[in-house]
Amino acid sequence: MLNRTHFLRSVVAVGLMALGATAALAQGLTAGALQAERVDNRQDRQEARIEQGVASGELTRRETARLDAREARITRMEHRAEADGKVTGREAVRLERAQDKASRRIALQKHDRQHRPMP
Repeated sequence: MLNRTHFLRSVVAVGLMALGATAALAQGLTAGALQAERVDNRQDRQEARIEQGVASGELTRRETARLDAREARITRMEHRAEADGKVTGREAVRLERAQDKASRRIALQKHDRQHRPMP
């Protein structure tokens, strides 16, 4: 049952992404601009997750510094990918994989039972 539910959610998610991509292309956005916007939105969400972890005390100062450094690295990767005016498929995959890894790291650090002492 779990696999079927997961599969159905994946199919719906892919369908929605395809619909969003089609709508964006119809509005004149290029695939590279669409990818850049998606990367930016995801970066914003991940940075918000880090900020929430700091506010709740789930992240220590060291964890926060490491996660922020990882986010900055991804931002630099994005800027390098966009420097020539086109984000290639390979560059997009590298960015997405880096964001996937960063997302997993955020989750691990927020739930590792290390907490910053609250004043």
